[in-house]
Amino acid sequence: MRLFEGTEFDRPPHCEVCGELEEECICPPPEKVWLAPEKQTARIAVEKRKKGKQVTVVRGLSPDESDLPALLTQLKSQCGAGGTLKEDEIEIQGDQADRVRDVLCEIGYCIK
Repeated sequence: MRLFEGTEFDRPPHCEVCGELEEECICPPPEKVWLAPEKQTARIAVEKRKKGKQVTVVRGLSPDESDLPALLTQLKSQCGAGGTLKEDEIEIQGDQADRVRDVLCEIGYCIK
């Protein structure tokens, strides 16, 4: 006799939408809900890297509540510069603080 035999914990999990086993379910995953930009505060800083290179860094945006890859793409195209996403920071090449601030304000983010 097992500990949870006959209880809901003993049964394999089923999909809430179609009722199939989770391993066999073909339902699309639920869409992610992002936090509104007005409720987030971005911190912009310009840092020096190796060989005197400057990088504009955007911090303070949660990767779980924001679509950081889409925001990075938008910032790179608006600034005309390269950039990357490192952990929960967006990095744009060069001293682009003014342009990044303008774009983020236009979207609706609070800036510090």
